[in-house]
Amino acid sequence: MSTAEYKQLDTVISSVGAETDTPDQQAVQAQDRLMMQAAEIRGVFINWQSYLQCQMISEADYTFIIEFDKLKEAPKERNIFIQNSKLECPKTFVNLIGRISKDQTVQYILTLIDDMFEEDKSRVKLFHEYVESNKGVQLWSSFLNLLNRQDIFTVHMSSRIMAKLASFSNSRLEGTDLNFYLTWLNNQLTVPGNDYLQSVVNVLQTILRVDDYRLAFVQTHGIKGLVDLLNTRVSFQLQYQITHCLWLLAFNPSIATKMNEHNVIPVLADILRDSSKEKVTRIVLATLRNLLEKPSSFEVQGNALAMIHAKVMSDDIEFIHEKLSQSLNNLSTFDEYAGEVKSGHLEWSPVHRSERFWRENAAMLNENNYEILKILLQLLSDSRDPLVLAIAAHDVGEYVRHYGSGKRVIEKFGGKERVMQLMTHSDQQVRYEALLAVQKLMVHHWEYLGKQVPNENEKQGLTAKK
Repeated sequence: MSTAEYKQLDTVISSVGAETDTPDQQAVQAQDRLMMQAAEIRGVFINWQSYLQCQMISEADYTFIIEFDKLKEAPKERNIFIQNSKLECPKTFVNLIGRISKDQTVQYILTLIDDMFEEDKSRVKLFHEYVESNKGVQLWSSFLNLLNRQDIFTVHMSSRIMAKLASFSNSRLEGTDLNFYLTWLNNQLTVPGNDYLQSVVNVLQTILRVDDYRLAFVQTHGIKGLVDLLNTRVSFQLQYQITHCLWLLAFNPSIATKMNEHNVIPVLADILRDSSKEKVTRIVLATLRNLLEKPSSFEVQGNALAMIHAKVMSDDIEFIHEKLSQSLNNLSTFDEYAGEVKSGHLEWSPVHRSERFWRENAAMLNENNYEILKILLQLLSDSRDPLVLAIAAHDVGEYVRHYGSGKRVIEKFGGKERVMQLMTHSDQQVRYEALLAVQKLMVHHWEYLGKQVPNENEKQGLTAKK
């Protein structure tokens, strides 16, 4: 394959980390036991007035939950209500979880919280801000205690919410709480006939995106649990999800070095030969690649030798190449871009600089409740890679330039402030792209911007000429 083909295949492989957002995954979620029950629970009527009359909840909590309940079918209005309520929202939900014990009501409250986080991941931060301003509140304990309930839906929905609270902000679960939670998850992998197994693995897919949790999970013998499960006759969907967890673990070099102590490579090689599902093939390939890339050059020899012994040879690679090439033929330019953004690893691929791409696709960043745009803005806050920051700032500027309401949307999500902060970044390319993006947010004559802002190298050249 040519270098260009390898780069294209990298784009396809990088998209595996966002598989849960695809239509295929949404179809699977419809069959997930937890999600099926949640759909029924949303239709339940809760008599909040009775809880108020019995003094089980406060007047303030009653007022909030009544209004929130009224707006559950109106996401835009509810979003405004949550923004205006600020910390009243997490306060009410934490209070309700702590004061109400009836299974049906607890199920309903947990479903509301999960739906709220699904709509907008940033709402997780409200809960952590509430804890910061109220030191006596035990957020982790509120949900960890629910893992001991008899009601199975409550247990697994609490676990799902815990994963989001622990992963969608900079506040981390630590110490004994983390060990308890990860041990519980690992134990769930071995529960005979577990109807919620898909939900358990889905939670691990969320948790293991955070490197802080990977080593802790391995210490609970998590790799063995995943590989043992993979060795059973699980569905192709669970094959994909479990291998996705192994792929995430293999991003940590120290873990990638020792993963084959649990026979990960022979198991993946068997799946590679037997699977007829393209997405399973892709995630297996991506995992094997991590096992060769992440360890040091000396340590990688063990994994390479294991692959040779497992007969992951040229025939397999040619088969994968053929399948991925077929995918590329069906993959739109925007799909490639979305996959790159979701992976979090941005490079100066041609689409970023393409006038035609932005003219035709800028509005696509608004789909699925601004999903791609929100990820892009999140990268501006969370990434420490100057290359990623520079490209993300550039793309925000192009979005504003080519989408009529772009300026208003970026300001709504706090993107303008994030870009402006990068104008003082230590990296010159980041400063340059941030400055250009801010100009696009501030002015209307786009055609002059590239000419008006010389980059650092041009400035040095002008100085030298003088």
